[in-house]
Amino acid sequence: MDLPIRGSGARNRRELLPVPAEDGRDGCLEIFLAELSKAYPEHHLLVVLDGAPSHRSEQIDHPENVSLTMLPPYSPELDPAERWFQEFRRKLSNTTFESVAVLQETLTRTLVPYWENPALLKRLTGYSWWVEAVEAL
Repeated sequence: MDLPIRGSGARNRRELLPVPAEDGRDGCLEIFLAELSKAYPEHHLLVVLDGAPSHRSEQIDHPENVSLTMLPPYSPELDPAERWFQEFRRKLSNTTFESVAVLQETLTRTLVPYWENPALLKRLTGYSWWVEAVEAL
């Protein structure tokens, strides 16, 4: 049965979107960190986490070559990805998708402009002081 998928985050049993465990962990972060570690085995990596529930767990398993640090609470000026997520949510929130296929099509349509024109993403996330610091390296 293809059930509607809502992007609202509500914990309705009929929704098909996963809900993290009670401790906020859903395993995705650990999988990402393991893959990141494999991609850069010769480097020690610092991953900066925001306050998302799955990022706040004290029990995040991470590889030895990965260190984690948290952003201070309520610091959007330090989290450039948040500006992109605001744009993403603006286009997708409060929408009911009739099937997973429709959700995938909508996600793809929303992401394609960023894939085709990375300058769009840079404009949203490239705080001037960050860009200037990187260019000065």
